Amino acid sequence: MKTEKQNYAVPIFMMILLFGMIAFVTNLAAPMGVVLKSQFGASNFQGMMGNAMNFIAYAVMGIPGGILLQRIGYKKTALIAIAVGFIGVGIQYLSGYVGQGSAFSVYLTGAFIAGFSMTLLNTVVNPMLNTLGGGGNKGNQLIQVGGSFNSVMATFTPAFVGILIGEATKAQISDIFPVMYIAMGIFAIVFFVLLAVRIPEPNVEAAKEPMKNLMSGALKFRHFVLGAIAIFVYVGVEVGVPGTMFFWLSETLPDGATTAGTVAGTYWLLMLVGRLLGASIGGKVSSKIMLTVASAVGLLLVLGGILLSPSIMVNMPVFKASGSSLAFGFAKVPISAMLFVLVGLCTSIMWGGIFNLAVEGLGKYLAAAAGIFMTMVVGGGLLPLVQNYVADVAGFIPSYWVMFAALAYLLFYALVGSKVHKRADGK
Repeated sequence: MKTEKQNYAVPIFMMILLFGMIAFVTNLAAPMGVVLKSQFGASNFQGMMGNAMNFIAYAVMGIPGGILLQRIGYKKTALIAIAVGFIGVGIQYLSGYVGQGSAFSVYLTGAFIAGFSMTLLNTVVNPMLNTLGGGGNKGNQLIQVGGSFNSVMATFTPAFVGILIGEATKAQISDIFPVMYIAMGIFAIVFFVLLAVRIPEPNVEAAKEPMKNLMSGALKFRHFVLGAIAIFVYVGVEVGVPGTMFFWLSETLPDGATTAGTVAGTYWLLMLVGRLLGASIGGKVSSKIMLTVASAVGLLLVLGGILLSPSIMVNMPVFKASGSSLAFGFAKVPISAMLFVLVGLCTSIMWGGIFNLAVEGLGKYLAAAAGIFMTMVVGGGLLPLVQNYVADVAGFIPSYWVMFAALAYLLFYALVGSKVHKRADGK
């Protein structure tokens, strides 16, 4: 048995790398908006379009991705996802070489294609790590390791991009080439390694009923429908709070994107901290209580960030740039930014809480519900677009009323909307 586990060490490492790549590529989109605003004179709404294209892919591929798994298996799906990811990042890279008139469109195309890859990888990596670990506690442990590395890469990406951009008003797509080299290199290595090694396939149970019937059945449960909306809203908050803050701080701080990137990176670092804390108390505290507290605290933090004057500056501990490296230190930022960063502690535990509440009592409709959830991740692209449209019209700080309203809905769902009125087993 030990030999078998040792044989899986390489694919386990590759899957953990892919877990990180999901965050690496996804979190590249929002900071790239600063480049789009500089190079093409894009509005805040247009600057967030790359992020939107990345997430719109979830709406397109969420359910087909699950069908693909059943037809060709996990390894082949993973290989397709990696190849598509390489192509998507490659097209974004090419946008730095084409003419100014078409570069914006080429970049958005690359972001959309990369989003297909992220959708498939999100579908593959969790069950693959669980299977490679032999299931049970070991499998869950590997998933937690992968999730932690995902958070580390989410922290690293905006900070690294901020260093590369430097002065936001002079940013060009070519400034981000080192990030794209890293992404394409990792995709290429993982592709050929996975192609060469033998890995077990997670068991995929064929649905006894057509997926269409299962999906329509899941949508008859009120608490699930409201939960699916909550996932849409939650992902929008998770992405919109730091993404819009990156835009705002890039325009207002003396060193522009460099500090903006490290502040946004600290938001994702706090998400890692929050997930670790959530895992430690998850067995003792109900999902309803965790979601209620997280939503209420997030609501107060955003409200404070809106109402307090951004002219009030504070020294905030951040994961920051020190020369050409990254280290802990302090950055002088508006107090509003510090409060927005703290929202990361709240959003960190929301996915699991919403999922657990929404699928309660769904029985045979659980798999279809998971597919619908993956589709609703599109909120991470659409809600930040709405926020940045408001930012164009009314300013960055007023745009956070969109996030306030979203958190208010999550609090409503935790307190009222999650109540189970019926179960699949009729009990």
